[in-house]
Amino acid sequence: MNYPSSLQRMIDFFKLFSGVGEKTAERYVFSMLDLEHSKLDDFCASVNDMKNDISVCPICGCLRDKNKCMVCDDDSRNKDIICVVENKKNVYIFEKLGVFRTKYHVLGGLISPMDGINPEDLAIGSLINRINSENIKEIILALRPGIEGNTTSLYIRKLLKDTDVKVTQIAQGVPIGADMEYLDSLTLEMALENRSEIS
Repeated sequence: MNYPSSLQRMIDFFKLFSGVGEKTAERYVFSMLDLEHSKLDDFCASVNDMKNDISVCPICGCLRDKNKCMVCDDDSRNKDIICVVENKKNVYIFEKLGVFRTKYHVLGGLISPMDGINPEDLAIGSLINRINSENIKEIILALRPGIEGNTTSLYIRKLLKDTDVKVTQIAQGVPIGADMEYLDSLTLEMALENRSEIS
């Protein structure tokens, strides 16, 4: 027996989420059916608010809420340092540590010619522009260890080799190929604290 079309549509939508398969999507939909109408209304309103209120900051690449960027509009942050990360989610991972109150710059990926991702496909040019215009003293490369992360780090370092900007990277206690979101907070904190300058 097939599901009613409206249920099947919801199942198909949930399956679009990373890590959600058929059975998990079905569980989500049946859980929603058990919610009170007011809760479902709140859920729909939240999805709509997220769509309308959340956008990407054109300066740092982080998420902003109602055109207010939690990074660029925060005057309490260290304005001399930019922490460079692969994606927007990584910003929140480092923020939860509460170790550094720096600026961020989201690259939107890592250099990977095998996957057709070249330097011009990433926000590297805007990073260099920010470094020059904002008088940045240090950038911390907090990128996923591995071939792509190392290639991206070396490329950025090469662009900055004739400048006075200090280029550091998080300590290599982070396992090769590890996704930042699956690392425990202590590992990440130590990796940041023990960052080293790239020569």
